[in-house]
Amino acid sequence: MQIESNSVVTLHYILKDNNGNVIDQSDDGSFLYLHGAMNIIPGLENALTGKSAGDEISVTVSPEEGYGAKDPERIQEVPKEMFENSDEIAVGTQFHAQSPDGGAIVVTVTEVKDDVVVIDGNHALAGVDLNFDVKVIDVRLASEEEMAHGHVHGPHGHHH
Repeated sequence: MQIESNSVVTLHYILKDNNGNVIDQSDDGSFLYLHGAMNIIPGLENALTGKSAGDEISVTVSPEEGYGAKDPERIQEVPKEMFENSDEIAVGTQFHAQSPDGGAIVVTVTEVKDDVVVIDGNHALAGVDLNFDVKVIDVRLASEEEMAHGHVHGPHGHHH
C-alpha cells in the first residue's frame, strides 16, 4: 500500500541539523501518524506521499515547509518583576504563555539581563533546515474512528 491521505504510517527516522547533530530520532516502531491530517510537518509529509513499506528516503525540509522562519516579533524583553522567583530564571527555562490570539505557546528564556528577561516564542526549530533519514516500516488504512478523530489510535483503541 502506498502512503496517501488517511493512511496510518509507521516510521523510523533520524533528524539532523545542517551540522550533522542529531536533533531527534525514533527507531523503535513507536512513531505513527495519520497522513493528510497535518500531524507532521508539511515538507516531510509531502516527501512521504506515494512511498510504501520498506522505502527509505533522505530529505531536507526548509523552514518554510517545517516550523517556519524565525519571527523577530516573537522575541520580547519582559520586566523581571513579571516572573515569580525571578532570581531562579535561567537561559533555557521554558514557560507556557498566552499568545496574542489567546492560544497557548511555549516561550524559552534566551537571555537574562539586570532588569529584563528575553523570551522567544518561536518554535525551537523555527528557521532551521531539517535533514531527515526515514524508513517506512508500515502503511495501513486508517480506521473510521482514526479518520474522524484526525489522529492514530493505539493497538487497543483510543479513549478520550
